[in-house]
Amino acid sequence: MNRIRPIAICLFRHHDRILVAEGYDPVKKEAFYRPLGGGIEFGEYSEQTIKRELQEEIGAEVCDLKYLGTLENVFIFNGSPGHEIVQVFDGSLKDAQLYEQTVILGQEADIEDTFQAVWKRIDEFVKGKATLYPNGLLEMLR
Repeated sequence: MNRIRPIAICLFRHHDRILVAEGYDPVKKEAFYRPLGGGIEFGEYSEQTIKRELQEEIGAEVCDLKYLGTLENVFIFNGSPGHEIVQVFDGSLKDAQLYEQTVILGQEADIEDTFQAVWKRIDEFVKGKATLYPNGLLEMLR
């Protein structure tokens, strides 16, 4: 189905790292990383989306949300085209212990897929050692 999907994502920073979910595109054979968040539901503000998604995915409460901007993301994933309008936020995790965890296990609410969220050094994205999506997000971090 060709439609534009509105999503909200949040950058959680800790020293020189950000919290990102690991992803893999089997068609491109590409590993990539993306901040946590998800689809904005009808009638829901994007800040509420961040709070709901983080609670559903990793059981975490968030605070200090600050709007950074919007990105338009047109992409191909797993051989299929996608188009997203991405509301980007900066925020904090209420549970300070999450900043010390190397890996945080998460689960997508709508499907049975699990994922790993990791603290990744920003310079790995800057130097091209790792891929960060959506496009344009790295420029927002600078």
